[in-house]
Amino acid sequence: MDRASFFSPQAGRDILAPPVSSARFSIGDVVRHRTFEFRGVVVDVDPVYANSEEWYESIPEDIRPTRDQPFYHLLAENDESSYVAYVSQQNLLADAEAGPIDHPSLDEMFEGYRNGRYRLRRSLSH
Repeated sequence: MDRASFFSPQAGRDILAPPVSSARFSIGDVVRHRTFEFRGVVVDVDPVYANSEEWYESIPEDIRPTRDQPFYHLLAENDESSYVAYVSQQNLLADAEAGPIDHPSLDEMFEGYRNGRYRLRRSLSH
């Protein structure tokens, strides 16, 4: 099977990926983690795992996701704080019906929340 590649700043190297990947979520979608108590807004999608080896190895082996699936960069929040998260597709569920997210960086990327999702600022879209 042919593979495409892209450079990942987080991994510090080129990442091989299938030429076509099927992401379940898009930029601006509101999601929640399947196991842990946090929600977030998708701000970027990697077609396969594209973070550091140390980060991947830090995940306990019994819950470590496979690398060959989309991974999502999220502006995330829980009851205590706001942060950026990197989560595998298998661990995310749609959560638009729970309402908007209260993350301090939302206004930098999005213009508003409507119909269960955030609209990317025009200056950031292609």
